[in-house]
Amino acid sequence: MTENKNLEEFKKELIANIDGRVQNKIIEQANADLLKKLINQAETETEAINIAALGTTYKRTGFHFDKRLEKISNDIKYKVKNEKLSFVNDASRQTHELIIGDNYGALQNLLITYKGKIDVIYIDPPYGKDSMGEFAKTNYDNSITRDNLLSMLYSRLLLAKRLLSEDGVIFCSIDDKNQAYVKCLFDEVFGEENFIDSLHWKRKKQPSFLAKHTAKVMEYVLVYAKSYNQLKKLSIETLSDDTKKVVNLTNQESVRHFKSGVKVKCGISGVIKKGVYKVKTMSVEYLDDVFYENGKTTNDVDVRALFSVSQEKIDKFISENLLFITINKGLRRDVSEEEQNNRKSITDLLLDWGDNQDSEKELKLIFVDKIFDYAKPIKLIFNLVKSFCSDSCTVLDFFAGTGTTGQAVMELNRQDGGNRKFILCQVNERTDTTPNGIAYDVTTKRLKRIMSGECYEGTKDFPWLKDNEPYMDNLNVYEIGKVSKTEHTTGKTAFDKIDETCYGLPKFEKLTDKIEWVCQNFENATKMEE
Repeated sequence: MTENKNLEEFKKELIANIDGRVQNKIIEQANADLLKKLINQAETETEAINIAALGTTYKRTGFHFDKRLEKISNDIKYKVKNEKLSFVNDASRQTHELIIGDNYGALQNLLITYKGKIDVIYIDPPYGKDSMGEFAKTNYDNSITRDNLLSMLYSRLLLAKRLLSEDGVIFCSIDDKNQAYVKCLFDEVFGEENFIDSLHWKRKKQPSFLAKHTAKVMEYVLVYAKSYNQLKKLSIETLSDDTKKVVNLTNQESVRHFKSGVKVKCGISGVIKKGVYKVKTMSVEYLDDVFYENGKTTNDVDVRALFSVSQEKIDKFISENLLFITINKGLRRDVSEEEQNNRKSITDLLLDWGDNQDSEKELKLIFVDKIFDYAKPIKLIFNLVKSFCSDSCTVLDFFAGTGTTGQAVMELNRQDGGNRKFILCQVNERTDTTPNGIAYDVTTKRLKRIMSGECYEGTKDFPWLKDNEPYMDNLNVYEIGKVSKTEHTTGKTAFDKIDETCYGLPKFEKLTDKIEWVCQNFENATKMEE
């Protein structure tokens, strides 16, 4: 029998979480033992999540909610590429992803490719009963009450946690009515010890002073780490360079001794012949041949150059693995952890990070008419992603709405030369202004226009183009398809329908390999007979 390895790993994570609840005196040992037994017997991740949810309650705080369990399905859900909506502007540039469909199935599919690889998650979940449209009725048979909001978030946060990298962070926008409850839920899923902060974002330029009691201007952004000790300082300050000079034209020529172990960027293994190497206006002379293997020098060498740092500093940089020989045989060093830590942290008061009026203007520049309510401004998400302090991270938003997160990521890349990738998930809920659904009428069209400079039908008459150049990145658009696990008709089975290239894999040459991959990675296809 070939078991679903992801399912077995997930069961262990859920059981470990339940053991933690017992230690924290949240649930009784006898109840925990029963939950663990049932989890071990679960045949799918959804079943395991629903069982674990039964033990989600905070005795100490009185926090609890009536669980609306995720509906059990016998279908296998998979990604299908929409060739008409996908596009390539420049093959040398970053390719992003948009998945249209229920974000629960989307997250399950992302785990196949991105487990432990998502660095930043930003979500803006529905706050109230009118925010989910038909989606609420489809999934919970009623409006999005607080119980429904928490139930819906619980299962999706469990999957999102598995997607986060060990040094990753998740940001969640939420209003003041739901903030306390959603924070308790995040404590349950991510652990209270991984709570970073509750940021206060000024969402209005001017409050309504006619309000009955207080004039509200703030919303919250909850911040949690996958692992508190591994998350770096959150800062939107940038160092002058990601790397720093060790030679400078204004300094006197001198000789420094390099011990072995210096990083080499011009190759994996080889030799740099002794001699003078000119890099722009400066020269570096290696007084000995430099031998290197596996990207590091293997012998001591003396180097003559216009050094701006002492021998003591050189020794320190080498011992801390900061000094390196560049592709052009020059010399630079990485920024030290101490220098990284010297940057100012973001505060918990976000006063000039965009507001609701900005988001309305931003959408009108792309669509002219008002087409969506309650979108977040680009600057808010721009700064949140920037605060992670990596120019090559992967960013996920599984309540993508109009696609603001995608635009924020591309704008950040444009400004700092980064190569970040975004992945968006958006259910195709219909509203009066989006008869074909938000994903098709807004999200895809917004991304197409700002990335290509024109919409799918070729129109270019939107104001955004007057002051902005298209980003020219590429986009793969997927939809969530489904096939019954009992389907045996040739050409219609999961092994025929699922395209492994949608998951970054080459085509399987052997059907047995394809079957094994499907059985190991897709819910409801948990095992196969050998």
